[in-house]
Amino acid sequence: MLSLLRRSCPKLRFKPGYIFGYPGPITTGRQYAFSTATGLYGFDHLKTPKGFRRFVDDAIERSGELVAYISGMPSSAEIIRAMDEISNTVCSVIDSAELCRQTHPDREFVEEAIKASIRANEYLHYLNTNHTLYNAVIKAEQEGNLLTDEAHRVAHYLRLDFERSGIHLSAEKVDRVNRLSIEISQLCRQFNQNIVNDPGTVDIFPASHMPRNLHHLLKPIYRSTSVVSKDSWRPRGTMNEKGFRITTDPHTLSCVLQGAPNDEVRKMAYIKGNSVPHANLGVLDQLIASRHELAQIMGYRSYAEFTVKPNMASSPEVVMSFLLEMSKMVKPSADEEFKKIRDFKREKCGQQYGDLEPWDEAYYTAMMKSSAYDLDSSVVASYFPLPQCIKGLKVLVESLFGATFHSIPLAPGESWHPDVLKMSLHHPKEGDLGYLYLDLYSRKGKYPGCAHFAIKGGRMVSETEYQLPVVALVCNFSASHNSSTARLNHWELETLFHEFGHALHSLLSRTVYQHFSGTRVALDLAEAPSNLFEYYSWDYRVLKTFAKHYSTGESIPEKLVESMQGARKMFAATELQRQIFYAVIDQTFFGEQPTPPRSSIVADLKRQYTSWKHVDGTHWEARFNHLLNYGAGYYSYLYAKCFAATIWQKLCQEDPLSLTTGTALRTKFLQHGGAKEPSHLLSGLVGDGILRNFNGGMVPDISCLCNEMKLEKV
Repeated sequence: MLSLLRRSCPKLRFKPGYIFGYPGPITTGRQYAFSTATGLYGFDHLKTPKGFRRFVDDAIERSGELVAYISGMPSSAEIIRAMDEISNTVCSVIDSAELCRQTHPDREFVEEAIKASIRANEYLHYLNTNHTLYNAVIKAEQEGNLLTDEAHRVAHYLRLDFERSGIHLSAEKVDRVNRLSIEISQLCRQFNQNIVNDPGTVDIFPASHMPRNLHHLLKPIYRSTSVVSKDSWRPRGTMNEKGFRITTDPHTLSCVLQGAPNDEVRKMAYIKGNSVPHANLGVLDQLIASRHELAQIMGYRSYAEFTVKPNMASSPEVVMSFLLEMSKMVKPSADEEFKKIRDFKREKCGQQYGDLEPWDEAYYTAMMKSSAYDLDSSVVASYFPLPQCIKGLKVLVESLFGATFHSIPLAPGESWHPDVLKMSLHHPKEGDLGYLYLDLYSRKGKYPGCAHFAIKGGRMVSETEYQLPVVALVCNFSASHNSSTARLNHWELETLFHEFGHALHSLLSRTVYQHFSGTRVALDLAEAPSNLFEYYSWDYRVLKTFAKHYSTGESIPEKLVESMQGARKMFAATELQRQIFYAVIDQTFFGEQPTPPRSSIVADLKRQYTSWKHVDGTHWEARFNHLLNYGAGYYSYLYAKCFAATIWQKLCQEDPLSLTTGTALRTKFLQHGGAKEPSHLLSGLVGDGILRNFNGGMVPDISCLCNEMKLEKV
């Protein structure tokens, strides 16, 4: 459910600011406010697919000028500004190429974006191992008294990131690190492409096995069958028997597992959906091996240690201690929930069918929720037509931040699909704060999940002008089968608000340097705003402002919201346990090697950390793409869950839509991006007690989450 976060330009950790004293054009954020012809995302280069080539050429040329300027060892402030512009220039290419690759329907654009991404990433490896730049950054850091606090922080983290790129290694080892980095990028691209190419299918006969309310998700198919004479039992002809083909992409699979009464249908769909794409088994093995080799060359015991070291947690040992604490805390409640589901199945099916299988969970929990709270998912969805949900986003920014979202026309060539909307976030006193593209409907070949993509980070261009952030929010909502407008299930609304939390983090960021813009924060802080905004999708005071029935215009009834909230809590421990299991898998895959076969790791850890069986032959991890961008960092979702619970209870819960609440969120947290220490941001927002020191790292306080879920701390 949790959706996947796009952190821009993850390999180049130095990320730009305003520049004085060296030649060349400086781009401003204001280029997005015109209506004349342009290219994708407002970049003139991208009027045609081949424009990506010139986009890369110009970025390399401009970066070369800046490298030459830095080699002259100007002042420390100028070094940091120039480094930040290099990052801004190259990351604009990489971020635009990534968004294009994931969403553009024109295959030629996609192919050129892939080539551009590869070239730009190769250039990044050159920059990240450039000793001239490294020495300049060391000079700037050592002269820290000449810099602002934010600039000094940039210099410090630039040096660390150069060192994490292997600049201290021999030429031979640096070359190997670069080749591994390129290989890892290619493996990640292949992993995602395999998910799109091979979603898996299951054919179901007869058609009567599929309930009518799922037909709109399925493809009708036919097969020839013999018709047998009642008298002689001999074939007397053939007929076309109707069935359905289930495409086991995550969304369809979820609907089938939740809504198909036939046990065998659910079993077939579950096994197929958790066994594709088979090609990713080899890709994942290569990815694990390549990351482990890279980490060892860099002097770390594991890729997990390499990933976690710069974050709040500081070490895999701290992460695993936190996960074990969470696991012990949630296990009694999760076990009790498992027994309730098992008993419910036995009551419905008879004692002889009482074994609880993984394909039973979604079906019986949905039935139990419906029974306990008289919930009908189609009734809930009738209050969330997508245009009203977008209105909900507008309500949030107006109530919390005194800002408004204005729909603005897209310039010719700026959009990649007719469904794309563009909005400006406008403040009456401050003017435009940033721009947001919405690409919310599903279509063939599009990125299959929901994500926030940065296109441009915010930064100071001059003493009077700010480069405004530009982001895209990408989802995959399907139009209702009897309407051209999507009506969202509540979990889809929650996902929309989650991704919107990331978008706000970017749009409201006002860092001097692009290096720290928006979501460019410590990995285990990045998901906190998105998890916080999930709470807004559950609060009746928020929902009543926009959730209107698609035909009557009636506001969502408070009793219905109370039922939704009650149903949400019914199996919250099971869901939390599942997230802990995912995080442990992630730490184990990228932990110290060698390990047993991956399949046995998954089976053993599932038995250890959950009450549910592992089905032999399945390998859900083959499309768990959080292993890519969040390799050894998936625990950060659980950090964020704890942080968000504390922020909600201490700051937002009393009056979630007040301008006072929003002002605190913006001025004490969101606007700083990564420019301040995460611990200072969190404690500055809600006071002491939101996190604690542990074994050289920092872990969240779990008290508020325990209180929310009515769990006992261990």
